[in-house]
Amino acid sequence: MILFSRYLIPKNYTGLAIYPFIFLKNKSLSDNWVLINHERIHLKQQLELLWIFFFIWYTLEFLFHLVVFRNWHKAYKNISFEKEAYQNEGNPNYLNERKPWSFLEYL
Repeated sequence: MILFSRYLIPKNYTGLAIYPFIFLKNKSLSDNWVLINHERIHLKQQLELLWIFFFIWYTLEFLFHLVVFRNWHKAYKNISFEKEAYQNEGNPNYLNERKPWSFLEYL
């Protein structure tokens, strides 16, 4: 289910996945299938890690990379979940072809 909220989405971001919802900054983004696919990949990751463990892992990995890179954007881009989503967001068949726990390949 896609919902719209410019207040829930952090500055400089356009979408956010929190199972079972995809939040977009505005309605015009709902036509962006690459963005929707990116967020759907995150929904699949969240299911695999029973939701709460996804967010714990995501936060810990982000903090680790923040210490290493000392740069918010680099830390974010190096999270394994984000690497998987960015690398495969342009493939409309990715979720059908994806193997479970695929994000581990991006650690």
